[in-house]
Amino acid sequence: MCNVITQFLSLLLLSGFLSQGTIKLSSCDANQNMDCLEVEKEALLKFKQGLTDPSGRLSSWVGEDCCKWRGVSCNNRTGRVIKLKLGNPFPNSLEGDGTASELGGEINPSLLSLKYLNYLDLSMNNFGGMEIPKFIGSLGKLRYLNLSGASFGGMIPPNIANLSNLRYLDLNTYSIEPNKNGLEWLSGLSSLKYLNLGGIDLSEAAAYWLQTINTLPSLLELHMPNCQLSNFSLSLPFLNFTSLSILDLSNNEFDSTIPHWLFNLSSLVYLDLNSNNLQGGLPDAFQNFTSLQLLDLSQNSNIEGEFPRTLGNLCCLRTLILSVNKLSGEITEFLDGLSACSYSTLENLDLGFNELTGNLPDSLGHLKNLRYLQLRSNSFSGSIPESIGRLSSLQELYLSQNQMGGIIPDSLGQLSSLVVLELNGNSWEGVITEAHFANLSSLKQLSITRSSPNVSLVFNVSSDWAPPFKLTYINLRSCQLGPKFPTWLRSQNELTTVVLNNARISGTIPDWLWKLNLQLRELDIAYNQLSGRVPNSLVFSYLANVDLSSNLFDGPLPLWSSNVSTLYLRDNLFSGPIPQNIAQVMPILTDLDISRNSLNGSIPWSMGNLQALITLVISNNNLSGEIPQFWNKMPSLYIIDMSNNSLSGTIPRSLGSLTALRFLVLSDNNLSGELPSQLQNCSALESLDLGDNKFSGNIPSWIGESMSSLLILALRSNFFSGKIPSEICALSALHILDLSHNNVSGFIPPCFGNLSGFKSELSDDDLARYEGSLKLVAKGRALEYYDILYLVNSLDLSNNSLSGEIPIELTSLLKLGTLNLSSNNLGGTIPENIGNLQWLETLDLSRNKLSGRIPMTMVSMTFLAHLNLAHNNLSGKIPTGNQFQTFDQSIYQGNLALCGFPLTTECHDNNGTIPTGKGEDKDDEEGDDSELPWFFVSMGLGFIIGFWGVCGTLIIKNSWRYAYFRFVEKMKDRLLLAVALNVARRTRKV
Repeated sequence: MCNVITQFLSLLLLSGFLSQGTIKLSSCDANQNMDCLEVEKEALLKFKQGLTDPSGRLSSWVGEDCCKWRGVSCNNRTGRVIKLKLGNPFPNSLEGDGTASELGGEINPSLLSLKYLNYLDLSMNNFGGMEIPKFIGSLGKLRYLNLSGASFGGMIPPNIANLSNLRYLDLNTYSIEPNKNGLEWLSGLSSLKYLNLGGIDLSEAAAYWLQTINTLPSLLELHMPNCQLSNFSLSLPFLNFTSLSILDLSNNEFDSTIPHWLFNLSSLVYLDLNSNNLQGGLPDAFQNFTSLQLLDLSQNSNIEGEFPRTLGNLCCLRTLILSVNKLSGEITEFLDGLSACSYSTLENLDLGFNELTGNLPDSLGHLKNLRYLQLRSNSFSGSIPESIGRLSSLQELYLSQNQMGGIIPDSLGQLSSLVVLELNGNSWEGVITEAHFANLSSLKQLSITRSSPNVSLVFNVSSDWAPPFKLTYINLRSCQLGPKFPTWLRSQNELTTVVLNNARISGTIPDWLWKLNLQLRELDIAYNQLSGRVPNSLVFSYLANVDLSSNLFDGPLPLWSSNVSTLYLRDNLFSGPIPQNIAQVMPILTDLDISRNSLNGSIPWSMGNLQALITLVISNNNLSGEIPQFWNKMPSLYIIDMSNNSLSGTIPRSLGSLTALRFLVLSDNNLSGELPSQLQNCSALESLDLGDNKFSGNIPSWIGESMSSLLILALRSNFFSGKIPSEICALSALHILDLSHNNVSGFIPPCFGNLSGFKSELSDDDLARYEGSLKLVAKGRALEYYDILYLVNSLDLSNNSLSGEIPIELTSLLKLGTLNLSSNNLGGTIPENIGNLQWLETLDLSRNKLSGRIPMTMVSMTFLAHLNLAHNNLSGKIPTGNQFQTFDQSIYQGNLALCGFPLTTECHDNNGTIPTGKGEDKDDEEGDDSELPWFFVSMGLGFIIGFWGVCGTLIIKNSWRYAYFRFVEKMKDRLLLAVALNVARRTRKV
């Protein structure tokens, strides 16, 4: 059967109707035996006059014999022009001449004089949105028409339906519109073998597009990607295009399962349904694809259901791509079915980005012709099967981002054809020896990383080992290569990427590494214990990345060639000033992180010439002086972090020119003055941290008016005064507000209850919106948050001069985790419904003038881990229950009228007796003693009626008794479920 398919493809190749990505069309510059007709030569010259030709592609259109002109072909016998092949020969040229070689202008109707024209190719030119000429529908001899990528606009002329001889039609573009009759014009092209309508918006024809296509019985190739099709009919009354061999319906909007009729296309060799909304599993009818050579269902993000357990007789299958879906279930029976063929021809298997589970079976080793195996981003577990060593043709193996682990088998070392080995993001352990690489003579890319920073995979190779390969790419993260620098890299003089991150390497880098003369695109040796000085002699390729972070390198900052774009030198022992010529030596820097070193001196003015800079992190050094006024030359800056230095002076006004700025961190310096009004131009700011400085004046109202995207506003430990502007309440995304340790006075704005950021929980997807760290006071101590900053919801107004009552509106901030109002002049009572703050972990109301009782609702705040109510005027009994049984008595000190556990002061009534009830108050029990007998009589009667009215009925009536006990059992289950959920919620929060 596979030989039959090969012969069939050969016939397609000879017919000239396979796509350009599949075949090469035969040359149209055949030998010419006769001169062209004068009338046709004049027609071509008129056609040329209407065109623009900046590169002179039509300069050969001179002389008497037009059959010798470039792109023109004539019939050898009659001399008639039959082909115009004027497609752009350099559409995607890297040399930049693709645009220069485009034809444009207008298409002259003189082409109608070419009566025998059967081939017209104007593809990949630029006709500036002009409509497809209507006269093309009158070129009745046309068999081939290619207008793809030529920037035609307007509607498809309906008279194209007159081209009954047309075999090949390619209108692939994003600027053409379907005509008013949708796709009805296609029904006239009964001889069509190739059709490409890619990029045309066919949403109006979505309901019947398939019925129209079904009227083309001769169709061999159909390409309709990016057509906004949404209707994928699950059934057809009859199937007319049974000869279809290639079908591309990718990047549409199908919202259905894969239709069964698709599996009756027995001649299909290529199927691409990627990037749709297909749902459900793959039908068992998949087994009908006995001649399938390429199946691509990748990137259908909504395909769901278990993976098919059998694919039937797919023994001629060459490529199977089902990536980027939601396919689930184990893979064992699927691979067993594929390997059951007496001779498997499968070469490409791509199941990446799904939800597949289970171990990889030994049957994987039976797919002897496999060259490309892509299984990344699933949930596979277990280790790599030993049988992997039988895949002698395997060239690329991707198993990244799964849940695999265990020992990597040394049978991998038998894959002599392997070029790429990628095993990232798993939990590998054990020892890697020379045997794992014994026969990998073709290996170029080696990538093994663990899913956690814990190192449990050890490379144990001898110091004189000579690898059989020459790598260009090596990425080993959280794998032990040390303690010495691996000497086997000495022979790898073709490397362009070197990543040895967290590899437990110590000591100095050997000189031979610097002398390999590597042209590196990436050098990452971060998170080791490497020491010494880094030479400036390294050479890098264009846009190179360098990361030497978290080591023990010392000396001055190293500067390399002008090709470095990202430079991370943080957390080392570099000292001295920032080089004055940094912008001259490294002018294309986009990311610079030199934080956590011992750098001193001032910020050089030359840094203002780093016009491509996106991130600038120079925090945690000993830098001094003022911040220069050079920011208007750096329009792309996204992050600025200068915290924890000794910078002084004011904030430069030119910072206001950074309209792309998202993170501005200037905390822990000696900056002073008022905030410049120009800063309000940074309207995209998401984090503004100016804490621990000497800023003064009022908190500007324009922060709330102009910075609507703020997530974090930290102004702690400054000299701000005046009232809290009510405009802050407009910051709906805000979830960290720290105004503590200032001189702010007045009331807490009740509109704080409108801060919706404190009412919603952020997801893991919000992690990308955070950079850097932030110091906050939580749980009674100063904490620095890094990776989980997006989970923090904190409102800190402590150590100010605020007065008035605590606004009851604050109790609507349901996701608040920290509320600190301590050390102010707040009066009144604690809001009774403060118990609504169920997520609160820290509550500090100490050192105020609060009075009244502690609300009983606080007992329900089960996440509360830190409470401080000291030094107020609170009175009454302390609530009991839940976490209140664990709090220390120091949190209540200075409240002389409080009583009860954990204080030693017992609660008394007005007569000095100890109350016997559990409540905080005791009702006045002084009454007429004559009421006591009636009380006991009524209580006795109530007991008799209540007990026998219920229990007596249960004893006598079986059905009621059964119902009662079922009710009790159900309530018990609900209670246990509630307890389990509460425990899980606490565990997740921790």
